Amino acid sequence: MPYSTLKLQIFSDIATITLSRPEKRNAISTEMINDLMGALAEIETSSARVAILTGEGKAFCSGIDLAALKAIATQSPEENLEDARRFARLLRRIWSFPKPTIAVVNGAAIAGGCGIATLCDFTLAIPEATFGYPEVRIGFLPANVAVFLMRQIDEKHARDLLLTGRIIDAAEAQRMGLVTQIAPATELMSAAQKLAATLVESSPTSLLKTKKLLCDIAAAEIDRELELAIAESAQIRSTADFREGLASFLEKRPPKWVGK
Repeated sequence: MPYSTLKLQIFSDIATITLSRPEKRNAISTEMINDLMGALAEIETSSARVAILTGEGKAFCSGIDLAALKAIATQSPEENLEDARRFARLLRRIWSFPKPTIAVVNGAAIAGGCGIATLCDFTLAIPEATFGYPEVRIGFLPANVAVFLMRQIDEKHARDLLLTGRIIDAAEAQRMGLVTQIAPATELMSAAQKLAATLVESSPTSLLKTKKLLCDIAAAEIDRELELAIAESAQIRSTADFREGLASFLEKRPPKWVGK
C-alpha cells in the first residue's frame, strides 16, 4: 500500500521502513503514525522475518512535527486525549511487534523519535547520533516514553534523562543501555543487515514465541501504566506552563514559567 511519510521495502526475509520526511528531520505527524502502523501491519503478514527501521537524510526522527505542536494549542481536551492515546498505541505496537526489530539511527533521535528508536529490539547508531527527551524544557511531559524507558535502563539514568531533558551522544546512550552497537555511517546499514541475517538463521517459531513471552510478562503492567501516562500527557497540555513553553519554543526565546 502507498505511504506518504515513509518508504517500505520488503526483500526476502528483511523488511526496511525508512522514515521519509528529510526536510522535516523525519518529524512525527499524525499521518506518519498512521503510516507506521500500516507498514508494521503489512510486515507482520509478509514473508519478512526481521524489520529494520531507519530515517532518510541527516536525522532519524526529531520528535513531534512543528505543525502538530502548533495544533495542540488549539485542541480540545478530548482531542488531546486521543492524540496522546494515538502515540501510545504506536509505541506499544513497536515494543510488542512479533518479529525482531532493528533501529538504524543515522542521526538525531529526539523525544518521541528517541522512543521509536530505542523501543526496537536492537538499536544501532552512528557515533554522531544523539538521543534525549527534552520535553520538560518546553513544558511538556515525556509520559508515554517514560513507561518504557524505566524498563530499558536503570531508574537513576531514566530520571537523569527525563528530568534534565539533556541530549546525549551515542556513546553515552550505549553505556546506559539504550544503544546496542555503534558503527560508522558507511557501515551502519551493513551491520544491521548482518544482525538481521543472524536472526533469520534462528527458528522462526522460537523467535516469535520468545518475543511473545517477553511481551506477555510485562504487558498487563505496561497497559496499566500507559493509561496513566496518556491521561497525564493530555492533562499537561491545558497548563499555563505548557502554553508558555510551546510559545517560547515557536518564538525561539527563553520561557517565562509561571509554575502552573
